[in-house]
Amino acid sequence: MIWPAVSSGKEDPSGATYHDFSVRTQTADKSLIEVAGQARTTLLFPFELAQQVVLPGIEGRFTLEQALTRLLQDSPLTLNRGNNGYLTIVPRQVEVVVAEEPLPESTKEQESELPVFERISVLGNRASARGAYDSAVPLDIIAVDSPFFAGSPTMLDALTKTVPSLNVNAQTTNDAAMLVRPANLRGLASDHTLTLINGKRRHRSAVITFLGGGLSDGAQGPDISVLPVSAIEQAEVLRDGAAAQYGSDAIAGVMNFKLKSTPGKGSISVSRGEFSAGDGEHFAVQLSQGIAVAEEGNLQLSGEYQQQQPTNRSVQRGDAQSLTDAGNLFVNTPAQVWGSAAMDEDIKLAVNLSLPLNARHQFYAFALGTRREMEGEFYYRNPQRRQGVFVSAPTSAQNLLIADLDGVGHGLECPVIAVTEQNVLNNEAFLQIAADTPLGQNCFAFNEWFPGGFTPRFGGTVKDATFYLGNRGELVNDWQYDVSAGVGYSSIRYYIHNTINPSLGPLSPTEFNPGGASQLERNASVGLIKSFPGVGFEPVTLAMGLEWRSERYRQIAGDEASYEVGPYAQNVTGAASGFSVGANGFPGYRPETSGAWQRETRAVYVDVTIPVSPSWLTTAAFRAENFSDFGSHVDGKLSARWQATELLAYRASVSSGFKAPTVGQSNIINISTKFGLSGLEDQVTLPPSNAVARQLGATPLTPEESVNVSVGIMADFATDAQLSVDFYQIYLADRISTTSAIPLDEPTIALLIEQGFGEAETYRSAKFFTNDFDTRTRGLDVVLNWRFALFGWQHELLAMLNWTDTQVTRVSAQEIAQRPDAVNLTAQRIRMLEDNLPSYRASIGLTQRAGEHQLAWQLNYYGAFYEDHLDAAAGFNIESGQRVTVDVRWLYNFTEQWKVTLGVNNLLNTQPDLNPYRYLAGAKYPPTSPGGFDGRYVFATMNVSW
Repeated sequence: MIWPAVSSGKEDPSGATYHDFSVRTQTADKSLIEVAGQARTTLLFPFELAQQVVLPGIEGRFTLEQALTRLLQDSPLTLNRGNNGYLTIVPRQVEVVVAEEPLPESTKEQESELPVFERISVLGNRASARGAYDSAVPLDIIAVDSPFFAGSPTMLDALTKTVPSLNVNAQTTNDAAMLVRPANLRGLASDHTLTLINGKRRHRSAVITFLGGGLSDGAQGPDISVLPVSAIEQAEVLRDGAAAQYGSDAIAGVMNFKLKSTPGKGSISVSRGEFSAGDGEHFAVQLSQGIAVAEEGNLQLSGEYQQQQPTNRSVQRGDAQSLTDAGNLFVNTPAQVWGSAAMDEDIKLAVNLSLPLNARHQFYAFALGTRREMEGEFYYRNPQRRQGVFVSAPTSAQNLLIADLDGVGHGLECPVIAVTEQNVLNNEAFLQIAADTPLGQNCFAFNEWFPGGFTPRFGGTVKDATFYLGNRGELVNDWQYDVSAGVGYSSIRYYIHNTINPSLGPLSPTEFNPGGASQLERNASVGLIKSFPGVGFEPVTLAMGLEWRSERYRQIAGDEASYEVGPYAQNVTGAASGFSVGANGFPGYRPETSGAWQRETRAVYVDVTIPVSPSWLTTAAFRAENFSDFGSHVDGKLSARWQATELLAYRASVSSGFKAPTVGQSNIINISTKFGLSGLEDQVTLPPSNAVARQLGATPLTPEESVNVSVGIMADFATDAQLSVDFYQIYLADRISTTSAIPLDEPTIALLIEQGFGEAETYRSAKFFTNDFDTRTRGLDVVLNWRFALFGWQHELLAMLNWTDTQVTRVSAQEIAQRPDAVNLTAQRIRMLEDNLPSYRASIGLTQRAGEHQLAWQLNYYGAFYEDHLDAAAGFNIESGQRVTVDVRWLYNFTEQWKVTLGVNNLLNTQPDLNPYRYLAGAKYPPTSPGGFDGRYVFATMNVSW
């Protein structure tokens, strides 16, 4: 039976939005997914019950509520607008329950056995909305009301608990990666995953992670942590290559975050927690309010505020302990802190507006903004070992660096003080220059300021903003359109204190603003979609569109003192004073290396969905993209799903993809301090166009090329269990990353000095961005979802397993006569790419509901991993073992509006294996340990909704 249309097709005077519906007679789960897709909206419905109900078809123009009312008439399902403002499909017998007396036990049991709502997504193809099980590609649809989103400070932390192939390491003592942590999906770098908001492309962060734990070294990916959890309705993770559909970066997959729209509804939550070690205290407030606008419009306002104190998982460094043992009582314990950075302030705001203009057209807009301040520590500067600050570069002997303030060869001469293992503070010559005498006033050593050494504190202010507006609706001949324009902005302004510019001597400040960077992206797109009835089993859906994007990366100069070549720098006054230049730890960006660089991109795409039969669904996508700086690129994708039996279905996809080099990667210059073979050393990262980089083997960057293959099987066991198993393989050629550290010789340093790098005398090595290696990543995702009732409780079991194996299949040798047989990647760097992430990750989560109570348990497994400790390529190899953690949540509903959540992350307080080199730099545990190393975390959250 097909319901006849009753609408004339004209606009309703009330302004209600009409849609054209064409749905055949079939089971309710498929009908509801088609209705949601044709109305371009989200529906929540009980999936397992819907599978057992057959609904009549419907054809014609209706409002969404009219269509659903007619479709569900005389069925055990009915339409309801839930407390969250969403349209939901519920069992008819429990649509409304009003009782002044306690409900009978039979009714309570019936309520406890209500099925969990199914969520749907349009991610994966532009034709129709589908559930995760019905998708032709691996897809996770994650509701933010999941109990494991509670207790997660950011969206990024929450997703790592729900997507096993997503890994995020703690970033400590790692430059800007500490401020914007890279996220790795399917074993690839953070900029191999594309991020969308409401289906619109999100900009990348301004931060380039020069020290990204090996895998993400040099990556410039999006910052997911700036998204306010309170503003998100659901997260959708497409675990498949999608560059042919969405453009550059979508090699590992796509993450789409759908913003809330709950007219007349709101909520506020307050959360507090801390680690069992007594540190890392976290406080957060989240709120959201939906405001009805006109008949069917909505304005959603959301905000968050949070603070987090730092953690300390350190031991005293061996060199610092030796100083104390030698009688230096000025050394801090610990001299260097390893732990989570302090979040001084994190403010997030979001606005989401939808406004129907008439029955055919809708205006929409959304905006997000974030301001965050974070701070952590760098490496400890030993007062008897740190070259360029306290001691000279080693020759036959190492001497204390002393600034002769009246000039070498003039006035009073400063003594030569040899530095040995003895406490230099007790040296008679040092006591003379430290005294308030003419000699002491003329001779200066930084040991007078920092007798126990110092540890720079590094931080930054992150600002991030997104704004989109557009119009969507229906044109003549049933073409649906979506026209939008948007802008995204990310900036980072660094600061560093408790350090000095050694070349300035006693005139040096101890606080600096080394500059920063910004990323500005502008987007515009036009999309068209139309279904063509009568072709094949169901209508063929054609989607096509045009896109334009502009990217600008800007490097901002620091204050003069942060990069100034002072009078006591190497060879400045004709004498080898030997003091290093710039804010020690993070020299400021100089005006000569600052600037702005820009490019434009134009793209055209076509996306076709063809239901061949009741059991076959096929899709094809094609995309051509042109970049103003390196030319054009073309990609394609094919995918298919076959429902072989009522129990089993199969899916497969093959696609080509690409990731364009970012404007920042092609142009940035950065100087940082890292651990090397001989301890701390200054290292410069140069753009491939720089003459020194070219001399070392650099060539212009080109896009990364990928080929993705995915094959999966899905089993639907009756109505209460679903299993999916997906194998994937990703060939990625010409990967973009930074090289390993390349030692600099005297002619190369001289060339840097000619280019204006006055401080190049202190550089020990250089890096540059390159395309010079290929990888092959293979993996397996297993997801089991099982819902069942037992002992009056409703249970939902979600078990997930991920196996990922990455192999570096090619590394280009540099054909440089000065360095024969040299390669861009050291053996340690290759192992970091292959083995730093655990090959196996798994989680088993059980959510239990009964009455006012909800319990949630999750067991997390992390496999063994490798770490090149301190990224030094110096033989500090760590082979760390597997690890298991347990998280638990208890939620209690005092009333329908008030609820409290008590939770514990890492209930058993398990820790990674101890770092065998922990006394080298003070890290008690391997810093790249999956699952973190801070230990047990206990929190409580109070939530009020209305």
